[in-house]
Amino acid sequence: MKTNKIKGWIGAMLVLGGLLLIAVLYVPMWYIDLDAPQYPEGLQLLIFPDKIGGNVEIINGLNHYIGMKTLHTEDFIEFKLLPYIIMFFAVFFIIVGLLRHRKLMWLLLVLFVSFGIIAMVDFWRWEYNYGHNLDPNAAIIVPGMAYQPPLIGFKQLLNFGAYSMPDIGGWLFIASGALLLFGVIIDRRIMKKENKLNISAAVFILGLTLVSCSAEKEPIVIGKDNCDYCKMTISDARFGAEIVTKKGKVFKYDEAQCLLSDIKDGAVKSEDVKDIYLTDFCQNHELINHKNALFLKSEEFKSPMGGNVAAFSQRDSMVHYKKSINAEEVNWSNISK
Repeated sequence: MKTNKIKGWIGAMLVLGGLLLIAVLYVPMWYIDLDAPQYPEGLQLLIFPDKIGGNVEIINGLNHYIGMKTLHTEDFIEFKLLPYIIMFFAVFFIIVGLLRHRKLMWLLLVLFVSFGIIAMVDFWRWEYNYGHNLDPNAAIIVPGMAYQPPLIGFKQLLNFGAYSMPDIGGWLFIASGALLLFGVIIDRRIMKKENKLNISAAVFILGLTLVSCSAEKEPIVIGKDNCDYCKMTISDARFGAEIVTKKGKVFKYDEAQCLLSDIKDGAVKSEDVKDIYLTDFCQNHELINHKNALFLKSEEFKSPMGGNVAAFSQRDSMVHYKKSINAEEVNWSNISK
Protein backbone atom coordinates (compact mmCIF):
# COMPACT_ATOMS: atom_id res chain seq x y z
CA MET A 1 0.00 0.00 0.00
CA LYS A 2 1.10 3.50 -0.75
CA THR A 3 0.75 4.61 2.87
CA ASN A 4 3.16 1.90 3.96
CA LYS A 5 5.97 3.03 1.66
CA ILE A 6 8.90 5.15 2.69
CA LYS A 7 10.34 7.83 0.45
CA GLY A 8 12.67 6.72 -2.33
CA TRP A 9 15.62 8.73 -1.01
CA ILE A 10 15.20 7.15 2.44
CA GLY A 11 15.31 3.75 0.74
CA ALA A 12 18.50 4.80 -1.04
CA MET A 13 20.03 5.71 2.35
CA LEU A 14 19.24 2.23 3.64
CA VAL A 15 20.84 0.63 0.58
CA LEU A 16 23.93 2.76 1.28
CA GLY A 17 23.86 1.55 4.88
CA GLY A 18 23.85 -2.05 3.65
CA LEU A 19 26.85 -1.40 1.40
CA LEU A 20 28.71 0.15 4.34
CA LEU A 21 28.06 -3.00 6.36
CA ILE A 22 29.53 -5.14 3.59
CA ALA A 23 32.68 -3.00 3.77
CA VAL A 24 32.83 -3.68 7.53
CA LEU A 25 33.75 -7.30 6.76
CA TYR A 26 37.13 -6.27 5.33
CA VAL A 27 38.43 -3.73 7.86
CA PRO A 28 39.11 -3.72 11.63
CA MET A 29 36.07 -2.82 13.77
CA TRP A 30 37.86 -1.87 16.98
CA TYR A 31 41.37 -1.12 18.18
CA ILE A 32 43.13 -0.96 21.53
CA ASP A 33 46.35 1.08 21.67
CA LEU A 34 48.88 0.30 24.41
CA ASP A 35 51.50 2.93 25.23
CA ALA A 36 54.42 2.46 27.64
CA PRO A 37 57.95 3.89 28.03
CA GLN A 38 59.52 0.62 26.84
CA TYR A 39 57.35 0.69 23.71
CA PRO A 40 57.54 4.32 22.51
CA GLU A 41 56.07 3.34 19.13
CA GLY A 42 53.11 1.74 20.94
CA LEU A 43 51.39 -1.61 20.56
CA GLN A 44 48.04 -2.12 18.88
CA LEU A 45 45.40 -4.83 19.07
CA LEU A 46 43.06 -4.82 16.07
CA ILE A 47 39.70 -6.58 16.23
CA PHE A 48 38.30 -7.61 12.83
CA PRO A 49 34.88 -9.26 12.37
CA ASP A 50 36.58 -12.64 11.90
CA LYS A 51 39.98 -12.40 13.61
CA ILE A 52 42.40 -10.61 15.91
CA GLY A 53 45.22 -8.61 14.33
CA GLY A 54 47.97 -6.17 15.20
CA ASN A 55 50.84 -6.84 17.61
CA VAL A 56 49.17 -9.99 18.98
CA GLU A 57 52.34 -12.02 19.60
CA ILE A 58 54.10 -9.23 21.52
CA ILE A 59 50.97 -8.58 23.61
CA ASN A 60 50.60 -12.31 24.33
CA GLY A 61 54.22 -12.39 25.51
CA LEU A 62 53.58 -9.53 27.93
CA ASN A 63 50.32 -11.12 29.12
CA HIS A 64 52.17 -14.29 30.07
CA TYR A 65 54.19 -12.48 32.74
CA ILE A 66 51.17 -11.01 34.52
CA GLY A 67 48.99 -14.11 34.23
CA MET A 68 46.56 -12.96 31.54
CA LYS A 69 45.26 -15.38 28.94
CA THR A 70 46.88 -15.31 25.52
CA LEU A 71 44.71 -14.24 22.59
CA HIS A 72 43.89 -16.62 19.77
CA THR A 73 41.21 -16.09 17.12
CA GLU A 74 40.02 -19.69 17.32
CA ASP A 75 39.16 -19.29 21.03
CA PHE A 76 36.32 -16.87 20.28
CA ILE A 77 33.04 -18.13 18.86
CA GLU A 78 32.16 -14.49 18.09
CA PHE A 79 34.62 -14.48 15.18
CA LYS A 80 32.75 -17.40 13.62
CA LEU A 81 29.30 -15.83 14.00
CA LEU A 82 29.95 -12.11 13.53
CA PRO A 83 30.62 -12.13 9.73
CA TYR A 84 27.30 -13.93 9.14
CA ILE A 85 25.42 -11.53 11.43
CA ILE A 86 26.90 -8.50 9.67
CA MET A 87 26.05 -9.96 6.26
CA PHE A 88 22.49 -10.66 7.47
CA PHE A 89 22.04 -7.01 8.42
CA ALA A 90 23.68 -5.83 5.19
CA VAL A 91 21.18 -7.85 3.12
CA PHE A 92 18.31 -6.74 5.37
CA PHE A 93 19.27 -3.06 4.87
CA ILE A 94 19.37 -3.48 1.10
CA ILE A 95 16.07 -5.39 0.94
CA VAL A 96 14.26 -2.80 3.06
CA GLY A 97 15.77 -0.02 0.95
CA LEU A 98 14.60 -1.61 -2.29
CA LEU A 99 11.14 -2.61 -1.04
CA ARG A 100 10.75 0.67 0.88
CA HIS A 101 8.52 -1.09 3.39
CA ARG A 102 7.91 1.00 6.53
CA LYS A 103 7.18 -1.84 8.98
CA LEU A 104 10.27 -3.73 7.83
CA MET A 105 12.32 -0.58 8.45
CA TRP A 106 11.04 -0.39 12.04
CA LEU A 107 11.79 -4.10 12.55
CA LEU A 108 15.28 -3.55 11.18
CA LEU A 109 15.83 -0.67 13.63
CA VAL A 110 14.77 -2.78 16.62
CA LEU A 111 16.98 -5.72 15.60
CA PHE A 112 19.98 -3.53 14.74
CA VAL A 113 19.89 -1.57 18.01
CA SER A 114 19.37 -4.79 20.01
CA PHE A 115 22.36 -6.40 18.31
CA GLY A 116 24.52 -3.32 18.99
CA ILE A 117 23.68 -3.44 22.71
CA ILE A 118 24.28 -7.19 22.95
CA ALA A 119 27.59 -6.85 21.08
CA MET A 120 28.88 -4.13 23.43
CA VAL A 121 27.79 -6.12 26.52
CA ASP A 122 29.56 -9.18 25.14
CA PHE A 123 32.69 -7.12 24.40
CA TRP A 124 32.67 -5.73 27.97
CA ARG A 125 32.19 -9.25 29.38
CA TRP A 126 35.15 -10.49 27.34
CA GLU A 127 37.32 -7.60 28.55
CA TYR A 128 36.27 -8.24 32.16
CA ASN A 129 37.17 -11.95 32.02
CA TYR A 130 40.34 -11.14 30.13
CA GLY A 131 41.48 -8.66 32.79
CA HIS A 132 40.30 -10.42 35.96
CA ASN A 133 40.82 -14.16 35.43
CA LEU A 134 44.57 -14.24 36.07
CA ASP A 135 46.97 -17.13 36.51
CA PRO A 136 47.85 -17.33 40.26
CA ASN A 137 51.27 -18.68 39.30
CA ALA A 138 52.21 -15.74 37.09
CA ALA A 139 55.70 -14.28 37.33
CA ILE A 140 54.37 -10.82 38.21
CA ILE A 141 51.46 -10.53 40.64
CA VAL A 142 50.17 -7.21 41.95
CA PRO A 143 47.68 -7.88 44.79
CA GLY A 144 44.23 -6.53 43.97
CA MET A 145 45.27 -5.45 40.47
CA ALA A 146 43.06 -6.19 37.45
CA TYR A 147 43.95 -5.51 33.83
CA GLN A 148 40.55 -4.98 32.21
CA PRO A 149 40.97 -2.69 29.16
CA PRO A 150 38.50 0.20 28.79
CA LEU A 151 35.39 -0.43 26.73
CA ILE A 152 35.92 2.98 25.16
CA GLY A 153 38.32 5.79 26.03
CA PHE A 154 41.51 5.72 28.14
CA LYS A 155 42.60 3.71 31.18
CA GLN A 156 45.96 3.38 32.94
CA LEU A 157 47.08 -0.22 33.57
CA LEU A 158 50.34 -0.16 35.57
CA ASN A 159 52.87 1.52 33.26
CA PHE A 160 50.69 0.94 30.18
CA GLY A 161 48.14 3.44 28.94
CA ALA A 162 45.27 1.63 27.15
CA TYR A 163 43.19 3.60 24.65
CA SER A 164 40.14 1.84 23.15
CA MET A 165 38.03 3.19 20.27
CA PRO A 166 36.08 2.06 17.19
CA ASP A 167 38.23 1.54 14.10
CA ILE A 168 37.13 2.03 10.47
CA GLY A 169 34.70 -0.88 10.58
CA GLY A 170 33.20 0.29 13.86
CA TRP A 171 32.57 3.77 12.50
CA LEU A 172 31.04 2.28 9.32
CA PHE A 173 28.76 0.18 11.53
CA ILE A 174 27.76 3.26 13.53
CA ALA A 175 27.21 5.22 10.29
CA SER A 176 24.85 2.50 9.03
CA GLY A 177 22.86 2.70 12.25
CA ALA A 178 22.82 6.49 12.05
CA LEU A 179 21.44 6.38 8.50
CA LEU A 180 18.74 3.95 9.62
CA LEU A 181 17.77 6.06 12.64
CA PHE A 182 17.80 9.22 10.56
CA GLY A 183 15.51 7.57 7.99
CA VAL A 184 13.08 6.47 10.71
CA ILE A 185 12.99 9.94 12.26
CA ILE A 186 12.38 11.67 8.93
CA ASP A 187 9.77 9.10 7.89
CA ARG A 188 7.94 9.56 11.17
CA ARG A 189 7.78 13.30 10.60
CA ILE A 190 6.47 12.73 7.09
CA MET A 191 3.78 10.42 8.47
CA LYS A 192 2.62 13.20 10.79
CA LYS A 193 2.25 15.39 7.68
CA GLU A 194 4.40 18.20 9.00
CA ASN A 195 4.68 20.89 6.33
CA LYS A 196 8.11 22.00 7.42
CA LEU A 197 10.84 19.60 8.44
CA ASN A 198 13.12 20.94 11.12
CA ILE A 199 16.39 19.91 9.50
CA SER A 200 18.51 21.28 12.29
CA ALA A 201 16.70 19.17 14.92
CA ALA A 202 16.99 16.05 12.78
CA VAL A 203 20.72 16.58 12.28
CA PHE A 204 21.11 17.13 16.02
CA ILE A 205 19.39 13.81 16.77
CA LEU A 206 21.60 12.13 14.19
CA GLY A 207 24.65 13.55 15.93
CA LEU A 208 23.49 12.08 19.24
CA THR A 209 23.76 8.60 17.74
CA LEU A 210 27.49 8.99 17.13
CA VAL A 211 29.93 7.91 19.84
CA SER A 212 31.86 10.73 21.47
CA CYS A 213 34.56 10.83 24.11
CA SER A 214 34.84 13.76 26.49
CA ALA A 215 38.20 14.48 27.94
CA GLU A 216 37.82 15.36 31.63
CA LYS A 217 40.21 16.33 34.38
CA GLU A 218 40.83 13.93 37.29
CA PRO A 219 41.45 14.82 40.94
CA ILE A 220 45.08 14.52 42.03
CA VAL A 221 45.37 12.07 44.93
CA ILE A 222 48.09 13.39 47.23
CA GLY A 223 50.45 10.71 48.52
CA LYS A 224 49.30 8.17 45.91
CA ASP A 225 49.61 9.65 42.42
CA ASN A 226 53.09 9.95 40.92
CA CYS A 227 54.40 12.80 38.81
CA ASP A 228 54.49 11.66 35.16
CA TYR A 229 57.72 13.62 34.60
CA CYS A 230 59.97 13.12 37.64
CA LYS A 231 58.13 9.96 38.88
CA MET A 232 58.11 11.25 42.47
CA THR A 233 54.99 10.85 44.58
CA ILE A 234 52.89 14.04 44.52
CA SER A 235 52.98 15.26 48.11
CA ASP A 236 52.04 18.96 48.17
CA ALA A 237 48.40 19.73 47.32
CA ARG A 238 49.17 23.41 46.70
CA PHE A 239 51.26 22.95 43.54
CA GLY A 240 49.77 20.02 41.55
CA ALA A 241 49.34 20.27 37.78
CA GLU A 242 47.59 18.19 35.15
CA ILE A 243 47.35 17.74 31.37
CA VAL A 244 44.26 16.34 29.63
CA THR A 245 44.91 15.30 26.03
CA LYS A 246 42.47 15.36 23.14
CA LYS A 247 42.28 11.55 23.40
CA GLY A 248 41.23 11.77 27.04
CA LYS A 249 44.57 10.74 28.57
CA VAL A 250 45.44 12.43 31.87
CA PHE A 251 49.01 13.22 32.96
CA LYS A 252 49.62 14.42 36.53
CA TYR A 253 52.57 16.42 37.89
CA ASP A 254 53.79 17.67 41.24
CA GLU A 255 54.02 21.23 39.88
CA ALA A 256 53.87 23.35 36.71
CA GLN A 257 57.64 23.07 36.11
CA CYS A 258 57.43 19.29 35.61
CA LEU A 259 54.40 19.70 33.36
CA LEU A 260 56.18 22.17 31.10
CA SER A 261 59.33 20.02 31.05
CA ASP A 262 57.27 17.03 29.88
CA ILE A 263 55.95 19.10 26.97
CA LYS A 264 59.38 20.54 26.10
CA ASP A 265 60.93 17.06 26.13
CA GLY A 266 58.24 15.82 23.73
CA ALA A 267 56.80 13.17 26.07
CA VAL A 268 53.49 15.00 25.66
CA LYS A 269 53.16 16.79 22.33
CA SER A 270 51.78 20.30 22.57
CA GLU A 271 49.38 19.68 19.68
CA ASP A 272 47.84 16.77 21.63
CA VAL A 273 47.06 18.91 24.69
CA LYS A 274 43.39 19.76 25.18
CA ASP A 275 43.54 21.44 28.58
CA ILE A 276 46.07 22.29 31.30
CA TYR A 277 45.03 22.53 34.93
CA LEU A 278 46.85 23.86 38.00
CA THR A 279 46.00 23.32 41.65
CA ASP A 280 44.58 26.38 43.35
CA PHE A 281 47.08 27.43 46.04
CA CYS A 282 44.02 28.28 48.18
CA GLN A 283 40.31 27.37 47.99
CA ASN A 284 40.61 23.65 48.89
CA HIS A 285 43.25 23.20 46.19
CA GLU A 286 40.77 22.54 43.38
CA LEU A 287 42.08 22.15 39.82
CA ILE A 288 41.58 25.29 37.72
CA ASN A 289 42.14 25.78 34.01
CA HIS A 290 45.39 27.63 33.34
CA LYS A 291 43.48 30.09 31.13
CA ASN A 292 41.48 31.26 34.15
CA ALA A 293 44.29 31.20 36.71
CA LEU A 294 46.29 34.02 38.27
CA PHE A 295 49.97 33.33 39.03
CA LEU A 296 52.58 34.46 41.54
CA LYS A 297 56.27 33.56 41.62
CA SER A 298 58.37 33.71 44.76
CA GLU A 299 61.20 31.77 46.41
CA GLU A 300 59.05 31.79 49.54
CA PHE A 301 56.64 29.26 48.02
CA LYS A 302 59.29 26.50 48.07
CA SER A 303 57.50 24.24 45.58
CA PRO A 304 58.60 20.56 45.28
CA MET A 305 60.87 21.03 42.23
CA GLY A 306 61.85 24.65 42.76
CA GLY A 307 59.61 26.26 40.15
CA ASN A 308 58.05 28.30 42.99
CA VAL A 309 54.95 29.29 41.00
CA ALA A 310 51.54 29.31 42.67
CA ALA A 311 48.16 29.46 40.88
CA PHE A 312 45.08 31.24 42.24
CA SER A 313 41.44 31.26 41.17
CA GLN A 314 40.52 34.34 43.22
CA ARG A 315 42.20 37.73 42.82
CA ASP A 316 41.83 38.70 46.49
CA SER A 317 43.75 35.57 47.54
CA MET A 318 46.44 36.30 44.99
CA VAL A 319 46.75 39.93 46.13
CA HIS A 320 47.03 38.83 49.78
CA TYR A 321 50.03 36.55 49.08
CA LYS A 322 51.56 39.06 46.69
CA LYS A 323 51.72 41.64 49.48
CA SER A 324 52.54 39.31 52.37
CA ILE A 325 55.60 37.66 50.78
CA ASN A 326 56.44 40.30 48.16
CA ALA A 327 55.78 37.89 45.29
CA GLU A 328 55.99 38.71 41.60
CA GLU A 329 52.81 38.51 39.52
CA VAL A 330 53.40 36.54 36.30
CA ASN A 331 51.28 35.13 33.49
CA TRP A 332 51.25 31.73 31.81
CA SER A 333 53.29 33.00 28.87
CA ASN A 334 56.11 34.00 31.24
CA ILE A 335 55.98 30.66 33.02
CA SER A 336 55.94 28.50 29.91
CA LYS A 337 58.94 30.13 28.19
